[in-house]
Amino acid sequence: MSERGRPRTFDRTAALRRAMELFWAKGYEGTSIADLTAAMGINSPSLYAAFGSKEALFLEATEYYTHAEGTEIWAALDEASTACLAIENFLRRTAKAYSQTDRPQGCLIALGALHQDSSSGAICADLRRRRAENLTALCKRLERAVAEGELPANFDCRTAATFFATVQHGMSIQARDGASCTALMATVAGAMAAWKTMAGTDSA
Repeated sequence: MSERGRPRTFDRTAALRRAMELFWAKGYEGTSIADLTAAMGINSPSLYAAFGSKEALFLEATEYYTHAEGTEIWAALDEASTACLAIENFLRRTAKAYSQTDRPQGCLIALGALHQDSSSGAICADLRRRRAENLTALCKRLERAVAEGELPANFDCRTAATFFATVQHGMSIQARDGASCTALMATVAGAMAAWKTMAGTDSA
């Protein structure tokens, strides 16, 4: 027997993915309960029974997004043999992922909610935390390169990580505005030219 208020055929994962895609396309504030119920194929009581609230649904949707979308982007940091190649692959995979036409363009974590929301700030706080974690991942990869002798001991890992995270965020906005993969790849080329200046080398 199904839980109270929930259809017997309710597929929670499928409904969560549809909610994620809607939040991804329209943002937290731009997505209404009516939008969500229509996309998820359930009524309001079922939505609240399954997820508790719109806020709780968004938080779960962003967690799902983190594990289901763009994982290949972050895998690039550990897969490459050098930090230079890691950053380049990270940005190239970002360009490809953000410009796909079979899903919303850009990044949910970057675009989902940029202003303090009206529900106690939990939404913005969660997205800030996730962006900070992404920045830390970039910083750690650069610190590893310093430890391995690829980058000089005085290399400013935090500043470089912030720069490349900012490039990625900008690519998200450009993709949402319709930039093609080719256009985003040109941004990658510019960012890698900056890498050569930062690292003081022309080699990968």
